[in-house]
Amino acid sequence: MRILRLLGEWVLTSLRGGGRMMIFLGTALFWIFLPPLKWRRMIARIHFIGAKSLVVILLTGAFTGMVLGLQVFYTLTKFGSEAFLGPAVALSLIRELGPVLCALMVTGRAGSALTAEIGIMRITEQIDALTAMALNPMRYLIVPTILAGLIAFPLLTAIFDLVGIYGGYLVGVKLLGIGEGTYFGEMETYVDLWDITQGILKSLSFGLLVTWVCCYKGFYAGYGAEGVSRATTEAVVLSSVLILVWDYFVGSVLL
Repeated sequence: MRILRLLGEWVLTSLRGGGRMMIFLGTALFWIFLPPLKWRRMIARIHFIGAKSLVVILLTGAFTGMVLGLQVFYTLTKFGSEAFLGPAVALSLIRELGPVLCALMVTGRAGSALTAEIGIMRITEQIDALTAMALNPMRYLIVPTILAGLIAFPLLTAIFDLVGIYGGYLVGVKLLGIGEGTYFGEMETYVDLWDITQGILKSLSFGLLVTWVCCYKGFYAGYGAEGVSRATTEAVVLSSVLILVWDYFVGSVLL
């Protein structure tokens, strides 16, 4: 009976937490469509999430494309299909690796900082001060962050894909000797608009998911340094897991 009671408590706690997260998201989406919008704060968040993550995205994208080009080339060599290296690299990046790896990198760099920042505002009672000054914390803190994520994630994903394709080009063409025309010509043949659209839709959903989870964990962080550190850890772990889970479901629907 003790095991059943503990299991029931865990299930009820998980359901309560999930319900509170959905209410949090619904409230944020409600305030998104009500003016006025905090434009300056949203631009600052776009700079924080997007511009400050650019170096990480460039490095990760370049080496992901290079590794992908190297491994895919030796796989295709076994079937005598080296000419398809370009579309193989491009499709892998545009449809899957670009949105997913970009979201994971931004979660580790910007998502954790967002959670810690909002969590510190919670434990130092700055959020309560906003409420006391008749400023809606949801409109002032959460809405600009979610909108910034919806704008920054697709742009970072596009940069990631472009740099990754060029990294595959460096390995395939400059190092392994595939023709430049073959690399890009076959890519033009096999990569269509739907593949690009699928990658954009995934990046948009990841932008919403990461900012939602990180803002929620920071907004309801426990008091003290331990509460903020726990909230930051939970935000990064939960966001990373949800990115991979959501990627599967979105891919299975859009495929």
